[in-house]
Amino acid sequence: MRHRKALLIRHTKRMQGDRVSAWLSGNGFELDYRCPAEGEELPETGEGHALAVVYGGVQSANDDGYVGDEISWIRRWIGEGRPYLGLCLGGQLLARALGATVAGYPEALHEVGFVEIRPAGDPDFLPGPLYVYQWHKEGFVLPDGAELLAAGDTFPNQAFRFGRAAYALQFHPEVTVDIMREWMVDGAASLAAPGASSKAQQLRDADRYSDDMAAWLETFLARNILPLTVGNPRQGRARRGG
Repeated sequence: MRHRKALLIRHTKRMQGDRVSAWLSGNGFELDYRCPAEGEELPETGEGHALAVVYGGVQSANDDGYVGDEISWIRRWIGEGRPYLGLCLGGQLLARALGATVAGYPEALHEVGFVEIRPAGDPDFLPGPLYVYQWHKEGFVLPDGAELLAAGDTFPNQAFRFGRAAYALQFHPEVTVDIMREWMVDGAASLAAPGASSKAQQLRDADRYSDDMAAWLETFLARNILPLTVGNPRQGRARRGG
């Protein structure tokens, strides 16, 4: 029986069948999808959602309009200590909500493809180096009061936790190989960007690294996210930053 509701905020209607939503559904969550880019309103924080997951997108966290409205909504959400998981753009939006900067790499390098990240904090988050899927050209500065959890070479800040209930990931562990293939068609121009892996290289790397990334994600969700959704969603009030 479904007894918890997860809010899934997408920035494109095409993003479906990812590993996070599949895991949540398999663990008894009712999934409530909202897409601000399509004019869909975000709920009030008291509407009974146990968790918010904010996905990536082609938008920049520095955009105005609905992106700015979403940042304000995130600030209210985490201000109440509610569980939050930001994936790529979703992580950057959390950083902006906490007053931190999101910007591109000085030499305009991208991270597109599988890239190694390393532990930078709590070993329960990332026990050792891991190759994860990336697709971005901007990254976040670590917000004041946040704990860095994972680091990389080109974009040094790869994951952080704020308080006990808000997580930001710069990478895309939710992406399946099928979604990868869609992105490589829809975003083909990005494959020519400096730092991007070719389609052939990405598919070779997926054979090597995708299963390990999926296993890490399931452990992370079970160990770090699921316990936050049990009981009072206001439990563990986060500190405000920025």
